[in-house]
Amino acid sequence: MSVEKFLKQRAVKITVNGSYTLPNWYDVHGKLRTFACRTTRVSPFRMIVDVPVVGKVGDRLTSYFQEFGKFEGCITDTMSGSFLLELEMTHAMREKFADKLTWIEKKQKDPSIREARNNPRFVPVAPHAMLTLADGTMQSCFIIDMSLSGAAVSSEAQPPIGMPLAIGACVGRVVRHLPNGFAIKFVETYKQSELARLISRKSKELQLASADGNPVA
Repeated sequence: MSVEKFLKQRAVKITVNGSYTLPNWYDVHGKLRTFACRTTRVSPFRMIVDVPVVGKVGDRLTSYFQEFGKFEGCITDTMSGSFLLELEMTHAMREKFADKLTWIEKKQKDPSIREARNNPRFVPVAPHAMLTLADGTMQSCFIIDMSLSGAAVSSEAQPPIGMPLAIGACVGRVVRHLPNGFAIKFVETYKQSELARLISRKSKELQLASADGNPVA
């Protein structure tokens, strides 16, 4: 099915974080790479998923969502930064999933519980941004979540811990690796009102060396 046809079907707009693996994408140890992803529109039959690496129509993949569980499926259509995933499951599993979607939709309409931390994490409205590595290489990345002082990111690259880099115009340093990406600590704490603008900025003029004077936390 195409995205155009799916948008005309009944589905729910649900944002759920997850991870996925694509065929023929391996890390330096020969294991399948795991990337972060996030649903945007879901039905009991298929879902649109925002991703850092899109893959190709026909690719079979495995995905996992904390609130849904594990899915097997096939990419039936692609867009810039996302794909349409056809879900493979039994009739009984599909009925159970439909009930879960209804429950999650109601749950997400409730006021969220504030996190007990100085800089609570949040999911940006626009999850895709440009990543500038220390050598000046630029590539797209997917923001898993972020705070005023850092971000968790998934991308084709897996830069080493300690490498200075930038997401948009926000300069920082890789502080740890995650199962589906890596964490970045910014060299300064930003205001939430300006963060979206800085993340979306191109970073031609950035001097990543400015991160060198900041210790890794």
